[in-house]
Amino acid sequence: MPIEVVFLGTSGCIPTPERSSPALALRREGELLLFDCGEGTQRQLLRSGLGLPSRMRIFITHLHGDHIFGLPGLLHTLSLLSRREPLEVYGPPGLAAFLACVRESVGLELSFELVVREVRAGLVLEAPGYVIRAAWVRHSTPTLAYALEEKPRPGRFHPERARELGVPEGPLWKELQLGRPVRTPSGRLVRPEEVLGPPRRGLKVVYSGDTAYCETLVELARGADLLIHECTFDDGAADKAAERLHATPSVAAEVALRAGARRLVLTHISARYRDPSVLLRQARARFPNVLVAEDLMRLELRPEG
Repeated sequence: MPIEVVFLGTSGCIPTPERSSPALALRREGELLLFDCGEGTQRQLLRSGLGLPSRMRIFITHLHGDHIFGLPGLLHTLSLLSRREPLEVYGPPGLAAFLACVRESVGLELSFELVVREVRAGLVLEAPGYVIRAAWVRHSTPTLAYALEEKPRPGRFHPERARELGVPEGPLWKELQLGRPVRTPSGRLVRPEEVLGPPRRGLKVVYSGDTAYCETLVELARGADLLIHECTFDDGAADKAAERLHATPSVAAEVALRAGARRLVLTHISARYRDPSVLLRQARARFPNVLVAEDLMRLELRPEG
């Protein structure tokens, strides 16, 4: 099954007429995973056609306003729409206090249970078919990068082997394809490994949050199908980027190169770059397979095989 990647907001600290505040959506098998939640994210979700599904989780990289000020508004909208399903929100320490302060100060009462999980580096979530991992990156406040890693898929099914072992075509084939042993009509036990090829790797998507160059991100992004990396400044402003612990195109490209990522997308673009082509040129000088994100840009990732 593919993963749909939708760039809801691609600006840096200040939104522009063309770029909304940071937010990224991954849609996988009907579930929406939202990374960061800048101002107006709920409107971007509606504009993109993703909507506000019941199966949704939110992951916050850090507590700077451009990455989190849209969260209270999204929660308010979901409550006005009478959401009933619990909503899990993950982020660094301090997230719970931020949300508690907002709810108390404006009297925000929700129609659903809000589950706030403050997390650190390591395994953040294990769900059917995938895991979410996090790593600390280098920014002016505690900041996480996240990786969605799909679990290996069963190997390719060989129908001729199943027939030779006496497994009739139909529901038993499906069970074997899902990795479950079956018994033939004659009572023979057939295990999945007898009719399946080697396990196939799943997809891996990494989202950096704000960061200067750091080895922890290289390790998190190792072998990623897609690395989404902030790019606030161009290489000519490298001193300013280093001072503020942000990245340039060459930094993002170096991370992608060292990590062995297959594709790189630059986001968190400063308002100074009305034409981001300079960022694209500088990144492509080191890493060829790169794009600059635009609001509502969509990518579809499909696993090999």
